[in-house]
Amino acid sequence: MVRRDTYSLLAKGLSVALLTMGLSALAFAQAPPAPPPTAAPPQVAAPPAADDVVEVEVEGEGLTKDEALRAALRAALERGGRTEIFSQTNVENFQVLHDTIIARAQGLVKDYRVLHEAQQLDQSWKVRIRAKVSKSVLAATWAELQNVLNQIGRPKVLVWIHERIDDKPQDESILEHAIEERLLKSGFDLVARRAIDTIKQKELADATARNNVAKLQAIAKDFDAHIFIAGTANANHAQISNAYGVSLVMYNCDAEVKAYYTDTGKLLASKGITNRRGGAQGVTQYSPQAGRQALQNASAELINSIYEQVMEQWATALGAGGEIVLEVEGMTFAPANRLRKAIAEMEKIQHVNMDLTGGLARFRINGKLTAQDLAERLSEGEFEKLLEIIDLKPNRIQARTISATAPK
Repeated sequence: MVRRDTYSLLAKGLSVALLTMGLSALAFAQAPPAPPPTAAPPQVAAPPAADDVVEVEVEGEGLTKDEALRAALRAALERGGRTEIFSQTNVENFQVLHDTIIARAQGLVKDYRVLHEAQQLDQSWKVRIRAKVSKSVLAATWAELQNVLNQIGRPKVLVWIHERIDDKPQDESILEHAIEERLLKSGFDLVARRAIDTIKQKELADATARNNVAKLQAIAKDFDAHIFIAGTANANHAQISNAYGVSLVMYNCDAEVKAYYTDTGKLLASKGITNRRGGAQGVTQYSPQAGRQALQNASAELINSIYEQVMEQWATALGAGGEIVLEVEGMTFAPANRLRKAIAEMEKIQHVNMDLTGGLARFRINGKLTAQDLAERLSEGEFEKLLEIIDLKPNRIQARTISATAPK
């Protein structure tokens, strides 16, 4: 009896609900159609403020015309942002931020005109330009880079130059010291030579002499260096000359230096010099002092070139345009390939390559985002069910699988 009454009540309730829905539908059908929404007026970009753009006229010098132009663009950026941006010397990591932005001059100074270019008597070039610099673009770039540096910290560099004078290895490298001074001035952290034990020093010397990049990369990883710079420098006796009655011992010098990202092994910079000469007063055929002078003479050109190349690459990476390597442990081909496709469909990702060896999937990712941004995306949604991020560097993410199901 109770069950029959319950069913009766349910039936009545259902009938009322259906009747109500029918009346509502009828009323909706008889109601006049709503007028179309009024289209919003088109958004017109506001013109730049009159005081936003600074016009400057500057010069640049270099060994080639292209180097001189790049120097002029850097000078334009420096002068254009001198008051509002580059006066903030009390900001943390100021020098790294400053040099990183200056290294991006070609991308930030779009509007310029070459006024004069000429080759000098010493075969170098001088270029004069008139350029327009946007202070708002400069400020936005500064804020963007400052945010990234706050996330990853200052870049750490290991420098190792295998230096010989008259084929004798030197305990202290003139060239290495000069490179480190330039990096310290710009706010980089360094792995001090004295912090490297004797065994590692021998391994570094051997790897540098043999150009064993993989070994150098492994040692740099041990010291948590973001970048490693390695090379060789040699100074050998050339002759004894006489200048105004003073006997000089002359040495010839050659050197080759390369810089790499530690995480990926990617080459950042390379510079070689040959037959640079230097000397010191003396009467004996062999003079370490003269050899060191030859190395000192060679260092300026080499250091400037290596530093500019490294900063341009570093600035590109911080500006989210470099390569990111994602390594995932515990994968087979099918889920790894699904992960590759899912990453390729992300916004700002341009290209993804994958290789798989012994359960380790390695993805080389090119896009307009930082490793920090990518790691955050891989920690959300469906990715969170698949991956666990275990290590994050400026150009490398290491992860392991926590599920066999990749995002589809």
